[in-house]
Amino acid sequence: MKKEYRIKKNDDFSLVFKHGTSVANRQFVLYVLNKKEQDHFRLGLSVSKRIGNAVTRVRVKRLIREVFRELEDDIISSNDYVVIARKPTADMDFWEVKKSLTHVFKRAKVYIKS
Repeated sequence: MKKEYRIKKNDDFSLVFKHGTSVANRQFVLYVLNKKEQDHFRLGLSVSKRIGNAVTRVRVKRLIREVFRELEDDIISSNDYVVIARKPTADMDFWEVKKSLTHVFKRAKVYIKS
């Protein structure tokens, strides 16, 4: 994922947590902050040590990034997104992650594909 598509700084995470809205299901919590002046979305990931060892956490992050890459034309692009992975994600494959994130996108009303 390109550098301009990532949220890395703690201040940026705090801004999304403080001023954004959140939607959750069993596997993910999605925070969304609308930034009209932005041309593209930015993504921040939080995968805690409770999910599993380093290999598992990196795998979960990779799956989430791939879902965002696949669905980037189907979600509102002027937002900042922070995804927090919950425990069940450790055992999920790509299609389950995609289905779960799509469900969260629809609940957050950021999914523009019908």
